[in-house]
Amino acid sequence: MFHLLRTFLGFYIEPNVFGPGLSISHPGTIIVNGNARIGENCRIHVCTVIGIKAGSEDENLTPKIGNNIYIGAGAKIFGDIKIADGIAIGANSVVNKSFTEPNIGIAGVPARKINDKGSESLLPNKELEALKENYPELFKKSKE
Repeated sequence: MFHLLRTFLGFYIEPNVFGPGLSISHPGTIIVNGNARIGENCRIHVCTVIGIKAGSEDENLTPKIGNNIYIGAGAKIFGDIKIADGIAIGANSVVNKSFTEPNIGIAGVPARKINDKGSESLLPNKELEALKENYPELFKKSKE
């Protein structure tokens, strides 16, 4: 079933790569190496690739990405790098080095820090929390 769903939606994401709260903006090409690790509440857009260092055969040289990350459409994130919590990655950026300062915006080819805004306003967390508060019945687990 997983492989069928993956093909239908157009993404290649191995199980257990993302923490809870993954938000995929809409169906489209998304490729994530199975050894990458991405934390909670990640918002990811189409045409994104998260993979190993170019030219490497070591599958462990993959990104480790923190919590509350926004990844814009077309972003490419490669190599044995670390991305701190709360970072917003701009569309079509190429991220090939670590960014350890939390709550910043990065963009460009290659990516560089562009602001101190971070991802907070780009993630659907506030809307989700409001839904949970106003409609708790929608979030109760079924006993079936």
